[in-house]
Formats: sequence, structure tokens, C-alpha cells
Amino acid sequence: MPKQKTRKSVVKRFKVTSKKKVLRRKSKQNHFNARQSSDQRRNKKNEEEVTGKSAKNILTDIAQA
Repeated sequence: MPKQKTRKSVVKRFKVTSKKKVLRRKSKQNHFNARQSSDQRRNKKNEEEVTGKSAKNILTDIAQA
């Protein structure tokens, strides 16, 4: 039986830490940032943790290699 391929789109969008936490980039930070306050812009630089069932699904998609 052949190996299952890793879903490359998931690998590019999410990062898994050594303790199996799934991190993603916060949304709405590509452009139109000049109208936002500096606090909002600064907070969007941090990554956000994905929790629950979606994190479990992401881990299985990445670990198929």
C-alpha cells in the first residue's frame, strides 16, 4: 500500500510546535492597515493557537508523511 501524501496547503498555513500546538497567522493583516491603531497592528503580528477538533484534523493532515 502506498504512503499517503501530506497536504501541502496545510503545511504552508499552519505551524506545529514541539508540544504539538497548532499555530496559525491572524487574519486581515495583508493591506489596509494604516487606518488601524498601532495596538491592533501589533497584536496581529502574533500567531494564534488553533484548538479543538480543527487542531486535531490539522495534525493528522500534516503527519501523513
